[in-house]
This record gives sequence, structure tokens and C-alpha cells, in this order.
Amino acid sequence: MSEVITQEYTEDGKVLRRIRSFVRREGRLTKGQEAAMKECWPTMGIDYQPELLDWQQVFGNDNPVVLEIGFGMGASLVEMAKNAPEKNFLGIEVHSPGVGACLASAREAGVTNLRVMCHDAVEVFAHMIPDNSLHTLQLFFPDPWHKKRHHKRRIVQLEFAEMVRQKLIIGSGVFHMATDWQNYAEHMIEVMNQAPGFANLATDGDYIPRPDERPLTKFEQRGHRLGHGVWDIKYQRTA
Repeated sequence: MSEVITQEYTEDGKVLRRIRSFVRREGRLTKGQEAAMKECWPTMGIDYQPELLDWQQVFGNDNPVVLEIGFGMGASLVEMAKNAPEKNFLGIEVHSPGVGACLASAREAGVTNLRVMCHDAVEVFAHMIPDNSLHTLQLFFPDPWHKKRHHKRRIVQLEFAEMVRQKLIIGSGVFHMATDWQNYAEHMIEVMNQAPGFANLATDGDYIPRPDERPLTKFEQRGHRLGHGVWDIKYQRTA
């Protein structure tokens, strides 16, 4: 999971406070994760700096860029990168053991089209991601903050949707969300339907079947066995 900070505003538009959408969970790296960080970071890690990235310089080609916020331990992200060598992948995650695990998996899988960052996603978006440059933005199983009084902490809010819109390629860029909380899925739809410049890509209702490019996780497989639902949502930037 990644930590994302949003603003809360007064009626006259002044910033009241900053709300964290995710709790920062610092844990100890295993020896394997620590070794992967040391070995792989020089080629696969990107340090935060307030300068726009040049995708050609980052990846060495002009392939489409897929960015994922909060990749957890990185298993799905690595699998996607391995299955789609014609695309470039950037994952942002603040949980350092997850970054280490992702790098270890990427090294084992031999992927070369994956880069990772260990930083707050909003700061990265604000200062490092060029506008109109992302093929896809992925947000899979973010913290649902299921208590009603915590709903304001959910990452999917109008301000966040506008940030995403600016970074997606106009006319083709896609914001792909997935959640196993029906209430959060409904919240995502409600927010995105209000967000200007987006169109829902579902052809039947609000949701889409799980697309082939999103791997089925072990957690998700267990949920299916227990009868739990998963909702995939895709919106395309139109303006």
C-alpha cells in the first residue's frame, strides 16, 4: 500500500489540513529484501527529486507507461511487467519491505521494464510525473477505510481524480481501479462520475469483468472461494 496525502479545504478554498489516505507502516526488511534493495536499486529504483521524469531516459524507450500506486509486495506488478514487455511499469510504494520484496521478485523474473519508487505518491505526481504522459494508472485494493467517519481518508476523491486526469494521456489514458469492498466500489463510481474529463469504459453497468492484464492474487482467489466479490472499474480520460 502507498501513503497518499490529500487536502481538506474551508468553504473559501483555504487549506484546512492535510489528510493521510494510508497509514505509513515501516517494517524491518528481511535479509533477502535488503540485499535486493542494495543490488537492484541502482538500475530499478528511482529516488524522489522535484524534477519531471523523462520516460525515454528512465526506460530507454518510448513504450507506453503504466503507473501503479501502492503495489504491496509487488507480486502482481512484477507479473504484469513480465507479461507485457511492450510496456513500461512504474510502481510507487511507501512500505520499504514491499519495495524490497518487489525488487527481489523482479530480479528473479528477469524483468527489465519495471522501476520502483519508495515515496509519497502525491508528491511524486505533483513534481515528477509529466502531464499527459501515462497510458494507465492502476490503483488496486486501496485501504477501504470502511468506517463511515473515515471515508474522507479514502484515496479516491475528486481532488485525486483531477490529479490522475492531468497525468493520463488525453483521449486514451485509463484509470483502472479494483476493490473487494462493495461500498468502496460504489464510492469510486460516485466520485468518478462527478469528476470532469472521464468516461466509464464499462459496457454493461458500472463495472467490468477482471481484465486479463490484472493478475488474480492469492488473496483474491481466497476471497472467491469464500464468495467475496471484487469490482474492477475503468475510466478513460476524455478531456
